[in-house]
Amino acid sequence: MKIIAVRVTPIAIKDPALLNAAGVHEPWGLRSIIEVEGANGEVGLGETYGDAPVLDLLTRTRDSLVGLSAFDTNGLWARVLANAPQTNTGHVEMELAPGSLGSNLVNSAFSAFEVAFLDLQARTLGIPLVELLGGAVRNKVAYSAYLFYKWDASVDPEYARDPYGEAVNPTQIVAQAKAMIDQYGFESIKLKAGVFDPEEEADAILALHAAFSQHQLRIDPNSNWTMATSLRVAEKLAGCLEYYEDPTPTLEGMAELHQRTGLPLATNMVVTNWAELKRSIELNSVQILLSDHHYWGGLRATQALARTCSTFGLGLSMHSNSHLGISLMAMTHLAASVHHLSYACDTHYPWQSDEILVGGKVPITGGCVHLTDKPGLGVELDRDRLAELHEAYKTCRIRTRNDVAQMRRFRPDWTQVKPRF
Repeated sequence: MKIIAVRVTPIAIKDPALLNAAGVHEPWGLRSIIEVEGANGEVGLGETYGDAPVLDLLTRTRDSLVGLSAFDTNGLWARVLANAPQTNTGHVEMELAPGSLGSNLVNSAFSAFEVAFLDLQARTLGIPLVELLGGAVRNKVAYSAYLFYKWDASVDPEYARDPYGEAVNPTQIVAQAKAMIDQYGFESIKLKAGVFDPEEEADAILALHAAFSQHQLRIDPNSNWTMATSLRVAEKLAGCLEYYEDPTPTLEGMAELHQRTGLPLATNMVVTNWAELKRSIELNSVQILLSDHHYWGGLRATQALARTCSTFGLGLSMHSNSHLGISLMAMTHLAASVHHLSYACDTHYPWQSDEILVGGKVPITGGCVHLTDKPGLGVELDRDRLAELHEAYKTCRIRTRNDVAQMRRFRPDWTQVKPRF
């Protein structure tokens, strides 16, 4: 079945003032929405980053896919590779968002198209996408409450109001968790750290442990702590953590930390490709990998990653970036197909107020996204909302995410230091 049209639409979605080791989120997050139309009239959907380098490769590849079979993902790979830049574009790279790394550019573009190809295949066959991945081993996928230190929207008129308000201390973090858990039913909690004094962030985990004693807890400083700090916080939080995510930089640093503490360490930063995974296994740097189909090369590549993790005794979960429902459903179909899924997955979805799907946001109930028997990803594109968010993209000032530059708008002398604490 031949592809007759491919559309790539950049959009801008409202994002709150979420703080992290690199600075603060800009008021708009960028995404690219992919539509792959078959000769039968069915349309497969994909979603990925909207940063300029990714969007450029998506756009340059788009027309070369017309005439290709919707089942020819090898041909898809060849066309993405043929259109990829031969040298680094020099764009701003965010280690916190590995999909923005130049080394992951081809995988990011391929993944976006692969999801749309698979969605089109499944719609054509009249089956849920998960069946193309081998079938569902679970009919629902658990996600975690993803907490952030954040400023109130009043910090700048560009930010839209959000339901959570300011969170700059343990009391406010607990209140944020309660609001999110009350609405979505999450049974695990992750705190994005690396922002304030590590002792204060550890106090927030202790406060969460007291308030939600039955919930699994994680903390993620995004490699912003020294070894000494990582060890000190590990001792303070003994018995509280499900896993310790990216506390300190480098594969060697993580290996030393694990050796000295025995704690299970997770990452989406020091292992973002197969070469790093090989080195990590040799060093025993991390025990849990946070996969992400957006930059690991798609759904089937991530299934191979899951089998590799199982072989080497590594736990597996999923990393997240600011995303909408197409990405959430792609994550869910993938996670539902993977036997070796050890932990609830990350998602920024509760932080996003915008959506481009008919019927609005994908439901999260009991902390889970549930599969349906609808064909493909099981979602439909709301073209009016797509057009509105494309207009937002055209008028917003952002073309490549840069949390450092955004922080400097508020604190001109702020510099990114790693590790900071």
